[in-house]
Amino acid sequence: MSSLESYTVVLRPDDNGTFVAYVPAIEGCHAWVQTSEEARTELVNVFDMIRDEYAEEEKSLPSDVELAVASAR
Repeated sequence: MSSLESYTVVLRPDDNGTFVAYVPAIEGCHAWVQTSEEARTELVNVFDMIRDEYAEEEKSLPSDVELAVASAR
């Protein structure tokens, strides 16, 4: 069974002073909270729930994706 450590995680500040954390490879695997630490913790909880749903449906989690960071100028 996959773990969150197997995936690329994006953690960034949001426009309204909160933080968003998400796994680009897994639809719906995201968290928005007040601090970066809370975002990481909540993302683990969300990932665990999604992993359990996939297991109940006898489906494999998607493969990780490669991300490119670019700046538009």
